[in-house]
Parts: sequence; structure tokens; C-alpha cells
Amino acid sequence: MSRFEGQVAVITGGALGIGGATARKLASEGAKVFIADIDDAAAAANVERIVQAGGTAAASHVDVSISEDIARMVNEAVDLYGRLDILVQNAFGVMAGESQIHGTALTVEEDNWDYGIDVLLKALYLGPKHAIPHMRANGSGNIINLASVHSFLQEPGMLVYEAAKAGVVGMTRQMANDFGPDGIRVNAIAPGHIVGEGLAKMWEENPSGHKFFADQYPLRRTGVPDDIANGIAFLCSDDASFITGHTLFIDGGLTVQLQEKFGTRQAEYIRANPDTRLP
Repeated sequence: MSRFEGQVAVITGGALGIGGATARKLASEGAKVFIADIDDAAAAANVERIVQAGGTAAASHVDVSISEDIARMVNEAVDLYGRLDILVQNAFGVMAGESQIHGTALTVEEDNWDYGIDVLLKALYLGPKHAIPHMRANGSGNIINLASVHSFLQEPGMLVYEAAKAGVVGMTRQMANDFGPDGIRVNAIAPGHIVGEGLAKMWEENPSGHKFFADQYPLRRTGVPDDIANGIAFLCSDDASFITGHTLFIDGGLTVQLQEKFGTRQAEYIRANPDTRLP
């Protein structure tokens, strides 16, 4: 398949996990891929993996909490490949101690609020700000923003993450309205629990906890990065040419459950599996 032959895709956080899988998926279907990430070694390894498979890819060190890095990212990709067609905004650059952005309105420090919003929300405004002029020159383009099931269902003590991810959905809808006349489609993905390289190591040490997590999903499994990459590829393809402003849930059915019955079933699971070690 060559759905993206001749197109150029920039993927933030494209070294590992969802971003890594998306870079490989788009490259496998003909796109020239530009990986933006703070993990230089992992980004280089993913570029090599793509090239070895016959694709085209390059990488650059980009911290999406720094606005100048985002502008440079777009310029480098266009300078290298001559155009820009797809922007996948996936990065979540974690500062030392991700838990610093967790907490309530009473416990989150203002500097940590600013950092979390910069990475999770402001970066998703700055990417299109620099990318859309190039997409306009093409007469078309696709922007995919990574939202979350947390955009719609709130977890206690996660003020910054929940506020930002809810904002991603609103911003996606707004940009779809603003730039639809230019032939630019803007959509979002709301993943459930996706087990990438990092989480895989954690769950290997706690298989009973992973099984408990999987049991929370109607499909009785957690997701993998390819599940999200496939959805992103669909939304960027001509198969989705009349879809914009949409948030696609790829969550194994997590968000369609009635919470009263869900809680009861979880209690029954623990009763039937008393050796479960919770995460």
C-alpha cells in the first residue's frame, strides 16, 4: 500500500510508543517521515528501523515545551523534504519526575502547571501555527492531535493532564472549523491504556496487575501502539476525506461502560483473583 506516497509527515514524540509506531506505519505506506523527539538514541534507532524496511526517515532533537524548537522542527522538515502534508502531535516531554504535574488545584505548583500546559496543549497550537502555511501551499493537509480517554473521564489528582487533554478536543474542533476551507483536516485520537516499550517493562514485572487492567476493557485486553498508529493512518488517508473535527476513541470500549456495573464487576474480579497485585 502507498496511501501516502509523496507526502511528508512530522511526528512529535516519534521515537517510541505511539509516535514510534505511527512513524513506521506512515513510512511503510510511502510517507517521508520526520521524527521529532528528545530521546536522540531512540529516535535514531527508529529511523534506522524505518530505513532498513525500505522507508524514508530522519530525526531531530525537539523539545515541544520550547516554542523555538517547534518552529525549527517544521522548517527542518520542509528544508529536508520540500513540503509538509501531515503533522501528528503526540509528544509528551516528561520533565524529571512526571508526578510534579499531578495533583489538585491546591497542590500543583504554578510552574508545573505552566510546564504541563506548555507541553500538552500550547505545543499543539504552535505546531499548526508553523505547519499550516506549508499545508496551505499544498492545498491540503492533515493534523492529528493526541487527546485521551482522560479528555472525557477524569481521574482524581490529575488536574493538569485532564485540563490539557480536554483542551485538545476543543482545539481540534476549532482548528477544523478554521482551516477546513483550506483543505486541511484536523482530528484527534483518544487512546485508552496503550502498552508501549516503557509500560511493557512495568507490566512484565506485574502480570497480575496487567491482567486486572485488561479486564477493565470490554475487549479484555489493553492496547498496543500499532492500534493507535492504524487509526492515525486511517484519519490521514483519503478514506477519511470527509472527516474533520472528530475525536476517534481507540480504547477497547473502555468509555462505553456504565460505571455502576463496571465497579461491581471489578470487585467480583478481585474476589475471584485474590492474588492480583494492583499497580
